[in-house]
Amino acid sequence: MGGLIGAGISKGGTSVLGWAKITQTALFIILSPIIGMLIGGALLVAVAWILRRFTPGKVDRWFRRLQLLSAALFSLGHGGNDAQKTMGIIAVLLYSNGLLGSNFYVPFWVVVVCHLAMGLGTLSGGWRIVRTMGMRLTKLKPVQGFCAETGGASMLFLATALGVPVSTTHTITGAIVGVGWVTRPSGVRWGVALRIVWAWLLTIQSAALIAAASYFAMRAFQR
Repeated sequence: MGGLIGAGISKGGTSVLGWAKITQTALFIILSPIIGMLIGGALLVAVAWILRRFTPGKVDRWFRRLQLLSAALFSLGHGGNDAQKTMGIIAVLLYSNGLLGSNFYVPFWVVVVCHLAMGLGTLSGGWRIVRTMGMRLTKLKPVQGFCAETGGASMLFLATALGVPVSTTHTITGAIVGVGWVTRPSGVRWGVALRIVWAWLLTIQSAALIAAASYFAMRAFQR
């Protein structure tokens, strides 16, 4: 989003921006972690009440298996929202260069390449993010992980149904903070959470500036 805005303003000024969608997306940058936090926390409260008569060991065994389902749902939400952003940018590039004809659409090979790239990137390069989410932000047990992933997936499905691009990381961070806070507020490492929020605040602006600088650098090179 930041990259598109920066490049768009550099080329055509602010008049080329779709302010309605930008405002909607900016609003969900704030709402998605909050909604994820509320859903994740509410799910944990509900699960704890429903299973209050069962032993912790039995609950732990159940949710080690159920977390496979919640992880799959969250992964589906990830591909249904995050991957679509990359597809959209590639499709815009192809369309603006006349490679899609008169009708805008996303070629199937773009869909396959984007999902493959996202899967390989998650498999090979995301361990620092995994450690931060799974261990440093708060300590998660299987039942907490299930509620966090289900809450995050619910938010992603809602945003996708509304056609709003949101950050999967924002959403799951909110959900993890929600279940951690419900379990024990002091168990959440609020310093780590604050650093994550600062990164969110700087990411879009930085991407816009880099995109603008890249545009002007390429123009100067073409001359």
